[in-house]
Amino acid sequence: MAGSLDGRVAVVTGSAKGIGRMVATTFAREGARVVLADVDEARLHDTAREIGSAALAVPTDVRSEDQVRSAMARAAERFGGIDILVNDAGIVPHFNWGVPKWPRVRDMEHAFWQRVQEVNLGGTFLCTKHALPYIERRGGGHVINLHGGGGLYSVAYTTTKEAIRVFTQYVADEERDANVCVICVSPGGAIATEDAPEEARRRLPGPESLADLFLEAAQAPMDLSGQTVRLVDGQLHPLPLIVQRS
Repeated sequence: MAGSLDGRVAVVTGSAKGIGRMVATTFAREGARVVLADVDEARLHDTAREIGSAALAVPTDVRSEDQVRSAMARAAERFGGIDILVNDAGIVPHFNWGVPKWPRVRDMEHAFWQRVQEVNLGGTFLCTKHALPYIERRGGGHVINLHGGGGLYSVAYTTTKEAIRVFTQYVADEERDANVCVICVSPGGAIATEDAPEEARRRLPGPESLADLFLEAAQAPMDLSGQTVRLVDGQLHPLPLIVQRS
């Protein structure tokens, strides 16, 4: 039986674990060939072995333009192009897991702030930049960015996620004529990944609860390009835009 993503090639960052791993395995089950990009080499190769021949593991630090450029080139070389990019790589606070809160701005080290910005926002920029030429050559495709989960309040984190919403809107405008749908997905709440304490995994939904959201986003129509969306009753619904342009 044919999958909904048969014949498509997807690059998924942050795919060694958590939401990214779920996206990669879900896309592969639906017929896609997937390129896994993450700094965690051991888990990355474990995920690739789980998926099998439809996966290519490419250790990648999304802060490095050279590594990102190389990852996209290897994806195209191995599978013939890129149709979908999922920008999942990120540094996320988990305050509701009993982990100490991130510092207030007055107490925050510049290096900490910079690392969060470079991974979350900078990585989204670099991966989008270097995937777009390959997606355009295929006649169009999808770039899927991530907004934040509910309750994860830190100025360093939230600043990156709100910036990603604006980034999504503007890149969507730039890529509309190239038939590239650039969309931002919102999980709608906190997610407990495999690294969460058992208590959190009992209380919160896991990454698998987002499978349908990402599958729909990977097939979203162009009229949703630029939007931040949630999945409601099996359909993508846009959230209010935060930037109004005349």
